[in-house]
Amino acid sequence: MSRINTPASIDTAPAGSQPLLEAVKKQFGIVPNLFRVVGNSPAALEGYLGLNAALGKGAVDAKTRERIALAVAEINGCDYCLAAHSYMGANLAKLDEAEILANRRGTSGDAKADAAVRFAVAVTKARGRVGNGDVEAIRAAGFSDAQIVEIVLHVALNTLTNYVNNVAETAIDFPVAKPLAA
Repeated sequence: MSRINTPASIDTAPAGSQPLLEAVKKQFGIVPNLFRVVGNSPAALEGYLGLNAALGKGAVDAKTRERIALAVAEINGCDYCLAAHSYMGANLAKLDEAEILANRRGTSGDAKADAAVRFAVAVTKARGRVGNGDVEAIRAAGFSDAQIVEIVLHVALNTLTNYVNNVAETAIDFPVAKPLAA
């Protein structure tokens, strides 16, 4: 049970969040609990959806975005986001199980994506205070300054949802992600 109210339906959410939640339902076919919890604040929901939509139009591809989300959720211990992004990674981004596990461990089987995931891990663990070598490595892998900025923003966006879900203890409404082997 969530420690923060999870509206049971769009109609029971705050009035300002209802049209935003309707748009989520239209896009996904359902309204995942994360959106219901964030919808307690129409301003927070609008901000989250706006940044998410803007980054979706960016230069970092969908598979890499999912890989970053998985790595960041693992570091931040967010069971909700691990479940959601394991599901979306497999079903939307078409990542295989080995890749999802590699991403959760902070790597990738794809060389370019590996650089992005490793950079995202460094940003997350260092709270943005990465070293020159981290920036040089991501550039050497072929990422532009725009893509580097987007990766940082994907880390921030995922950290935001990780923190909301960790504080709320949001009820997981995706297949639960298996714990990593020690």
